[in-house]
Amino acid sequence: MKKFIVLSLLLLVLSGCATGTPSPTFTPTATITATLPPTSTSAATLAAGQACNPPPIVVPTMPAKIPATNQLDETTGMHMTGTVQQLDLATYRLKVTGKVDHPLSLTLDELRCLPKVTASPLLACGDIFKDVASWSGVPIQAILNLAGVQAGAKTIILTGADGYTASIALEDARQPKNYLAYEWEGKPVPILHGFPLRAVFPDFGGWAWVKWLVGMEVE
Repeated sequence: MKKFIVLSLLLLVLSGCATGTPSPTFTPTATITATLPPTSTSAATLAAGQACNPPPIVVPTMPAKIPATNQLDETTGMHMTGTVQQLDLATYRLKVTGKVDHPLSLTLDELRCLPKVTASPLLACGDIFKDVASWSGVPIQAILNLAGVQAGAKTIILTGADGYTASIALEDARQPKNYLAYEWEGKPVPILHGFPLRAVFPDFGGWAWVKWLVGMEVE
């Protein structure tokens, strides 16, 4: 008999809104219980249903100056793209929908409790700019394992809170090098560069590195 995923999350009641003055920290205590297929890469860490208590997140602040598109952000040394979004971390969810057995609505702490990878890939926007930084986050494959991709699925569509979307072949998205980053240089991703979550695709141009990520649809 196939095993099904059971996710349970216990959160502290929190307040604060990132659209105004963001709360300085976000400190939920989460417990994730999961029964996963034996082939799942996250079975070893979640099957036992152990408590997961990631350290508090210090919510980044908006810099006084927002650079124009493709201009250098002096606070990070990276270049600016997209329309800046300020998301409320207390209500933030990554929605995983489409051709999956188990649609997901994941908090940032649930994502932080999944396997973590760190790399320093090149972020290139054609010949306009090239940035290199250290990003850490959860492999896309780990999330797809939790959701249970259905037969016939061929694509994932990533959606940012600014309305921007990118379509990636499922086979490409599954590669271990691709992940969703919640840390930049060991700290939360800066607001200008996608807080709380952005995509990292080392073999793709900046068009695939969706910022302020809120949705992943499997088609």
